[in-house]
Amino acid sequence: MNKYKTLVSNTALISLGTFGSKLLVFLMVRFYTGYLTTAQYGTADLITQTANLLLPVISLGITDGVFRFSMDSRLDKRSVFSAGLYTITLGGLAFLIIAPLLSITNQFDGYIWLIIIYTMASCYHSLCSKYIRALGSTAFFAIQGIVNTSLVIVLNILFLAVFNMGITGYVLSVVLADAISALLIFIREKLWRDIILKPDKSIFKDIIRYSIPMIPATIFWWVTSVSNRYLVNGFIGPEANGIYAVSYKLPTLLTLISTVFLQAWQFSAVTESEKDKKEHIDFFSAVWGSFQSVMFLVGAGVVAFSIPLIKILTTESFYSAWKYVPMLAAAMVFSAFANFMGSVYIVEKRSKNSFITTMFGAVLNIILNLILIPSPLGVQGAAIATFVSYFVIFVIRAVNVLKYIPFKMYSRSVIINTLILLVQTVFMVCSLPCNILIQVIAILAMAAVNFRFIKIFILKLLSFVKEK
Repeated sequence: MNKYKTLVSNTALISLGTFGSKLLVFLMVRFYTGYLTTAQYGTADLITQTANLLLPVISLGITDGVFRFSMDSRLDKRSVFSAGLYTITLGGLAFLIIAPLLSITNQFDGYIWLIIIYTMASCYHSLCSKYIRALGSTAFFAIQGIVNTSLVIVLNILFLAVFNMGITGYVLSVVLADAISALLIFIREKLWRDIILKPDKSIFKDIIRYSIPMIPATIFWWVTSVSNRYLVNGFIGPEANGIYAVSYKLPTLLTLISTVFLQAWQFSAVTESEKDKKEHIDFFSAVWGSFQSVMFLVGAGVVAFSIPLIKILTTESFYSAWKYVPMLAAAMVFSAFANFMGSVYIVEKRSKNSFITTMFGAVLNIILNLILIPSPLGVQGAAIATFVSYFVIFVIRAVNVLKYIPFKMYSRSVIINTLILLVQTVFMVCSLPCNILIQVIAILAMAAVNFRFIKIFILKLLSFVKEK
């Protein structure tokens, strides 16, 4: 199977297991906003995001290392998996000891136990799912994704609508879904056979050396993505944070599309790197051209339809969230681009570069948030800070990665698309005259700019279908 067929095949499989199921969660926003108040939703969001912040610390970022090193044909896979399992288990035990420190802030009164179990369940699920994906079990990776999301939905309905468990039910549904999914993978793939008492020390050291820089990198990425919610909560209040958290859900559609693709892309990017260098560069160029075109077009669509989509997906008390969707949609486009550039660091095992670039973006994000959120811009300032930070990370990485894989960046198209998207965003957020006309013209202009990339993408897809 050639590289394009592998990429399309894996993307299709992951899409079946991820896109459809995650889309259901996306549509569940209306359900959540019906059973949780704006303040409850804001608190629940802070609990889950705090747990996500702790994930790389507790696991030492080992899951990313397990994924990358498991694809190295020269290494003992059992040593790689065992290194990950032992690291997470020891990290979990340490977490139990220091978890009471979370009580310093009263935002988590009565919920620290939820943060602990959420973090550990997510760590083990991430380890098992990334390990089987690295080994090429894409089909089962997709299936467990469907199971995981289905469990989240069913348990959410049970805990919120039937038992009226509020914040606890919202978080606990994710915890149980992750725990059950991890157990399913462990049993189905018989992963106990990959556990050895004494993993190869050199492999263990290499994984840790690769993973350690991923800890601050992941934390800084989290800072760029989420820290503004804490500042909105602190400067303005939990109600405003609840609305802002909901405004993130619509741009999540962009994150969903990019995540599905990038999960398949990372596998192809690494496996193809062991082959002809020129072909690998051409492969990167072709894929980047199509990826940036699709993301810009979907982003433009989200901006243009932000108002009606928010009204469909939420209840009336959350309608004002539409005001922050356009800027966040633009931010998610560049978040996806930054992650694509990050795939070069994965291929080249340059985790330090990932750390440095995300650190710069995080520092910039915090500075902008502290300036803009207390200003008359308020919550919109948080959205602007997020966009600027992701944009800067992308630009820095785009320049840096060419040292390792000099693929075509198509800078002219990227610049034109960016300008179109920003014009759209300004007209929508400010409700300027002729806004609807501008949105239509912008989408048509973007379609024209990206026509050649989309054409190439469709032709490759059709050729793949014919070969099937």
